[in-house]
Amino acid sequence: MIASLTGTVLKAGLDSVVLDVGGVGMLVHTTPATAAAVRPGQPASLATTLVVREDSLTLYGFGSEDEKVVFETVQTVSGVGPRLALALLAVHPPAKVRSALGNGDVAALTKVPGIGKKGAERLVLELRDKLGSLAGSGSATAPATPSSTDAGREQVREALVGLGWSVKQADDALDKVVPRAAEGSGVSALLRSALQELGR
Repeated sequence: MIASLTGTVLKAGLDSVVLDVGGVGMLVHTTPATAAAVRPGQPASLATTLVVREDSLTLYGFGSEDEKVVFETVQTVSGVGPRLALALLAVHPPAKVRSALGNGDVAALTKVPGIGKKGAERLVLELRDKLGSLAGSGSATAPATPSSTDAGREQVREALVGLGWSVKQADDALDKVVPRAAEGSGVSALLRSALQELGR
């Protein structure tokens, strides 16, 4: 198991990072917040978990150990895979996930694409004692700020659809956040605003 990686950031996408570790470029899937917090050319350390499938080996990376714990624990629930676990962390920080599970906040959990009412109730039932009772600590991350363009909007739409929202939901969220985005707001900042809008 690859529990963590430290190396130089070669590339940071909207939901992935490529780290140069000993001359090997490692593709790590992350939340948008984690990807936005690193910079190409700079060193970075990520807590990681390796998901092994019959036809693939996929690395998932996190800005904090708590994110990793939440990611791995929610997958113990039937029907929750890595993609859904990552979408949960993209919408809510670990502390919010713990709070929602501990308080039985089904409404907060159903804001995550792919989690319906029954799925949220199952998460609460199975994880309330595992995650809900512990104090969570969210990782603080700062969004990147490249220039905001139509191409940037398209990138954000693709990322949102990749996380499980429909094209219409993504476009509706972008229609609301783009007009109020600050001058010079970048793709990562736009994505974070859209995620917040979709999480309302």
